[in-house]
Amino acid sequence: MKATGIVRRIDDLGRVVIPKEIRKTLRIRESDPLEIFTDREGEIILKKYSPIGELGSFARQYAESLAQTTGHGICITDRDQIIATAGGVKRDYVGRPISGSLESLIEERENVMHNLTDKEHVDILEVNEEKRAQVISPILCEGDAIGAVVLMGKNDKVRMGETEQIVARCAANFMGRQMEN
Repeated sequence: MKATGIVRRIDDLGRVVIPKEIRKTLRIRESDPLEIFTDREGEIILKKYSPIGELGSFARQYAESLAQTTGHGICITDRDQIIATAGGVKRDYVGRPISGSLESLIEERENVMHNLTDKEHVDILEVNEEKRAQVISPILCEGDAIGAVVLMGKNDKVRMGETEQIVARCAANFMGRQMEN
C-alpha cells in the first residue's frame, strides 16, 4: 500500500471523509458504491465497486459472441475501465482506465457513431490508440449509466451504419437487464 500522509478522524456518526485529491485521482464520484474489505492486520481497504465487473466472465463471453456475429472488435466497459474485449481488440486493454471523453458519453447516456471519414472520434483509452470506425452505446441499469458497449471496425475500410447502432443498443440493453436480475 502507498501512504498518502493524510489523516482523518471518524465523526460521531462513524463517517470518514475521503479527501478530494484521492477521490479525483481514483475517479470516485459522489454516490459511487465502494466495497469494504479487511485483512488480518486490521487494515480497512475501500475499493470502487463495479456492478459490471461482477459479470466479468459473462461480459467476456458476450463480447466474443458479438465479435463472431458482427465481425467487429468489441469492448464492454464500466464507468471507469474496460471489462471485456473480443474480435481483435487487444486483451491487455482489460482493466485499463477508459478515456475521459468515453466516460462523459456514458454519463450523458449518449449513443454515438463515428466513421473514419468523420472529423470526430472518441478515444476508448486515455492513451491514444489507432483510430477506427466505432459505435458506442451506454449500458443503463435501473436508470443509471453504468458502462458502455463499443463496436469498433477491424480496419480503416470498415464503415458503421444503422445495423451496428441497433446491435450496440441491443447489446447494451441486454447487459443492463442482466445487471437488474
